Amino acid sequence: MSKKEIGRRRFLKSASAAVAVPYLIPSHVLAAPGRPGANDRIYVGLIGPGHRSKDLLKESPADLKLVAMADCDLRQIEAREQWLAKTPVAMADGKRAHYQDYRKMLDKEHLDGVIVPTTVHARVLICLDAMRAGLDVYAEKPLTLTIEEGQYLVRAERKYKTVFQTGTQQRSIPINNFGSDLVKRGAIGKVHTVLCPNFIGPERRPPTPGKPVPDKMNWDMWCNHTERVPYSPDLHPGLGKWGRWRAYDGGGLGWGVTGWGAHAFDQVQRALGTDDTDPIEIWLEEAPSRTAKVSLRYPSGTVLKLALPVGKGPGLGAIFIGDKGKIEINRNRVASNPPELVQGAPEPEDRSVVASVAGRHIQNWVDCMRSRKKPVACAEVGHRTSVIYHQINICRELGRRLKWDPVKEKFLGDDEANRLCSRKRRAGYTLPNDV
Repeated sequence: MSKKEIGRRRFLKSASAAVAVPYLIPSHVLAAPGRPGANDRIYVGLIGPGHRSKDLLKESPADLKLVAMADCDLRQIEAREQWLAKTPVAMADGKRAHYQDYRKMLDKEHLDGVIVPTTVHARVLICLDAMRAGLDVYAEKPLTLTIEEGQYLVRAERKYKTVFQTGTQQRSIPINNFGSDLVKRGAIGKVHTVLCPNFIGPERRPPTPGKPVPDKMNWDMWCNHTERVPYSPDLHPGLGKWGRWRAYDGGGLGWGVTGWGAHAFDQVQRALGTDDTDPIEIWLEEAPSRTAKVSLRYPSGTVLKLALPVGKGPGLGAIFIGDKGKIEINRNRVASNPPELVQGAPEPEDRSVVASVAGRHIQNWVDCMRSRKKPVACAEVGHRTSVIYHQINICRELGRRLKWDPVKEKFLGDDEANRLCSRKRRAGYTLPNDV
């Protein structure tokens, strides 16, 4: 009997989804003969084969097998297939099925997991549909568009026992972990201040004249839960064009708060040992704007300051200041004062600050798919990091000091701030009511 015939999935009815998608139970929850063994390849689908997917495909281990791709713009799939024809990628040997609607892929293909490097505004609903279908998920960062979306992911991770990995790959870089562990173990004493660049917030997109929707493009699906605006090339296609606009991201370009900022805040969370909590107070250091300096205070008293000039300092990390010294962490780099604190640090596998270095991170996801352990950047870790950039954006938008309850996950005494934790969603793209 072939791998596909061993009963990888069972179909159950789902009456509560806005768009009906059957629950699918993957091999890991079935009898032992259906589980991916040590010598079996794990079948995955790719949802959103845009620019970022190239790095993920190149760096993925050979024990993954890419069997299907889905994208609301079929041109993206065609371009990725052309690239694959010229680029040796171990996980993408052989042919793949193509889908414009990812839900049909979840329904028809015999998958163990999905990789989701889509636009931010579409990502969470896709992840939830995959988790409800019983699949494991590797989701790129920034993970969420709202705090509410992250809360859904955490609940789904617990309910469906999904192996969920957030694409904050610095969690899997040895030299970064070495620096974070030094801070966590008290090498610089009690940390009183953390400095990050003053990452830039999103812009509001002005009304823009529309153009004809390209052939092979499902524009309604691209707009997803956001307002269906006229098609415009300033949104799609192209690397991150949509990332500057508040409707689709939280400031995702380069030195944006959800761009490099998402990686920097993740390093802060790991080093401070705060993966299960968040800052409890957020305030502006100057007049409100999308570039206003912001400070955040953790329950321990440590203050995170967005104070370094954009373009300067650790764009993908932070400077940790304690009563016994300083440690600076950036991608593939660590430094300290006094210098001897970082003696014995691992050599960086890639000396470039902007290197993708996702291979170890994806391997961690794959290993956990087999062991059913939590990966290093599970949904809750990704969500807690995401709360920080959402707090910053909400504080800048409202222009006032905010207090946050990290247990109840809500702002204290501020209904307007709490309303900004979620957004109205279009019919057909609402979050599932059974999660």
